Amino acid sequence: MEEKLSKKDIKQIQDKGILLDKIEQQLQFFTNGIAKVNLEKSATINDGILVFSTEEIEELCQFFDKNKSNRTIKKFVPASGAASRMFKFLIEFLTEFSFEEGTINSYINHKQEHDLPVFLVGMKDFPFYSEVKDQVIQLNSNYYELEKDEKDYLFIKTLLSSEYFNFANKPKGILPFHTKDKAVLTPVEEHLSETFFYKKEGEKAKVHFTISKEHQEHFETITKNQSNIDVTYSYQKESTDTIAVNLDNTPFRLEDGSLLFRPGGHGALIENLNQLESDIIFIKNIDNVSQNHIVDIIKYKKVLGGLLIKIQEQVFDYLEKLESKNVTEELITEIKSFAKEKLNISLPISFDKFQLEYKVEFLFNELNRPIRVCGMVKNEGEPGGGPFWVKNENGLSSLQIVETSQINLKDKVQKKIAEFATHFNPVDLVCGIKDYKNKKFDLTQFVDEKTGFIVEKNKFGKPVKSFELPGLWNGAMANWITLFVEVPLSTFNPVKTVNDLLKPSHQPEDKIA
Repeated sequence: MEEKLSKKDIKQIQDKGILLDKIEQQLQFFTNGIAKVNLEKSATINDGILVFSTEEIEELCQFFDKNKSNRTIKKFVPASGAASRMFKFLIEFLTEFSFEEGTINSYINHKQEHDLPVFLVGMKDFPFYSEVKDQVIQLNSNYYELEKDEKDYLFIKTLLSSEYFNFANKPKGILPFHTKDKAVLTPVEEHLSETFFYKKEGEKAKVHFTISKEHQEHFETITKNQSNIDVTYSYQKESTDTIAVNLDNTPFRLEDGSLLFRPGGHGALIENLNQLESDIIFIKNIDNVSQNHIVDIIKYKKVLGGLLIKIQEQVFDYLEKLESKNVTEELITEIKSFAKEKLNISLPISFDKFQLEYKVEFLFNELNRPIRVCGMVKNEGEPGGGPFWVKNENGLSSLQIVETSQINLKDKVQKKIAEFATHFNPVDLVCGIKDYKNKKFDLTQFVDEKTGFIVEKNKFGKPVKSFELPGLWNGAMANWITLFVEVPLSTFNPVKTVNDLLKPSHQPEDKIA
């Protein structure tokens, strides 16, 4: 069923700053579906994923330190996400549990709940324990007369209550994650602490957080005393919202007849990244912080950064030579070898038959792109994307970070490739976003629009389909020059559930056996 957009609809779209072509494309995606990616094989060690020796690691670190002063560097941290998933099992507990039906232990046994007992046993080791407990005692004058179950219940209720801590509805970035020297630290503070490795003498380190506007005051309260760090913020643009539809693919309408739009997912942040002017940008998720693995974290940040600078310098040199009028077949052979062996660029089978002029044009276009160097950790069963060789409609292969939702798991061959992936994407990237003339690329021109995906949600009790834009480090960077480097698991310390805060990487060193 098709439904034409009215003049009122078009005005609503334009008022949000969305191009009408984008909405029409999204409606086509709903109607026709989105093709899954064509996995050729998983990227593995020495076949898409680089591994460096101890000597090479040291050399890349030194190279980064030597060359960082010649470039502007910034850290980019997506930080707008709420912590609701962190506390999902606690929210369900408060909703379902009743003392009239038994004890907390009987609830755990009945539900076969695994997370709750871990939370209760480790409760005293959470960085927020003392503050929440003090609040519970203050609210309950008979606290010390209560049974343990009652105390535990009140603790969880106070932790999540909108009247008190309201942790599930706050951004992860401002929650207590660590304790150090009796101070409680948030992910924001840990990210700021990491900036010392690229800070240049006499200048402030630069960090950019993408946040929700309503929470900016909380972030600014945390960062206001950071005199040596330049902290900036941006919000997900309204113009990146996507249209929602009913199950029959007609536009979902609100009671007043207006269209329903939803945020386009983290892929929308390519617009925010595109506003930054720094030569080099490190990207890392807000919840991937640690207080015990900082040596490894900084070492491999330098490795990724050093490799980016080395590759970028060679790419720029070749681009300048290709632009000159003295291009020879020998130079073409040299650049072709570099593109294939160092940059993982796939060339047409008939490339060697091209005329010299077209060879120059082809190689120039392939090299004149933004560059990303991505850390990859060994697959330990974490959910999420991974590194693969992907074949496009022209039969050319490229390295891509692919999410499970992009893979046709009903296809036995594609499913087997996905299952045998050796590495996982921890979102640890360094990006070069300027060209060989020091002009910033328009990053929106390198997005593969066909790599978005459709999700089903519920709105006002009705099923609704929405479109998620190509992910920031997936389809939004699909047409970048891409290199993958193995980094150790010690650099990957995400907090997906509150219980992750009990892991050694998030506990004070004196508490780790």
